Amino acid sequence: MTASYEIKEPLLTLDDVGLSLAGRQILRGVSACVRNVTRPGVLQGQIVGVLGPSGIGKTQLFRLLAGLTSPDQGKILVGAQQKPVARGHVGVVGQAYPLFEHYTLLENLLVVARKHGLSRAAAREQAENMLARFGLADRASAYPATLSGGQRQRAAIAQQLLRPSPLLLMDEPFSGLDLAMVKEVCRLLSEVSTQSEELTIVIVTHDIAAALSVADTLWLLGRPHTADGSAPGARIVHTIDLMERGLAWHPDVTHAPAFETTRREVERHFASL
Repeated sequence: MTASYEIKEPLLTLDDVGLSLAGRQILRGVSACVRNVTRPGVLQGQIVGVLGPSGIGKTQLFRLLAGLTSPDQGKILVGAQQKPVARGHVGVVGQAYPLFEHYTLLENLLVVARKHGLSRAAAREQAENMLARFGLADRASAYPATLSGGQRQRAAIAQQLLRPSPLLLMDEPFSGLDLAMVKEVCRLLSEVSTQSEELTIVIVTHDIAAALSVADTLWLLGRPHTADGSAPGARIVHTIDLMERGLAWHPDVTHAPAFETTRREVERHFASL
């Protein structure tokens, strides 16, 4: 099932990132790199799944990647130019899928498009194209309160993709969804990843199977163990390359023998994170 691909320049770099809150070490020595992956004849972005037990520091890592919090040490660089991450320059889709409730769906998208420098005509064209791409064209004049949870999620993703950003962060996009909706969100994220060669999507989730279904790389966040127990501060203790295992970019990947083997491997790692 392995597809032909080439790994190129860095698009997201975490270099020895550390963070303490209220005197407690939350993250320590977090280092990782996402590189541009290209495939012949395919626009191919990157999808990274961040997994780890509750309370390990996933939320704080999410905030650092979004530029909402500054690390105490280290640096986070984004895009092909490897610029320091900055608040407002990263696409963020949280669990609440916030939209302006007093604006229609189209107006919500227009606000973002106009904010990022597009003319009125160009903003409308891009917003309408985005609604069509996400199957929301018939809801353009609807208000957020009338949308289903799935429609709000699609709208929130569409809104963020109108930002000129190489990084899209998603917090628990599978939370509370039934199996059919999880599959639909995985399909949507796979489609979104083909928006741009340089787009990196980082998904923070507890759902191992969903992350395996959609990601090309997994980062497992945990605390390193010493002779005296676990050290303070979490870091990325395991990186799993799903491309190398032939588990990336396949809509029916759950049927591959390596899928179940990898799922059990991640579950075993969880016991020691």
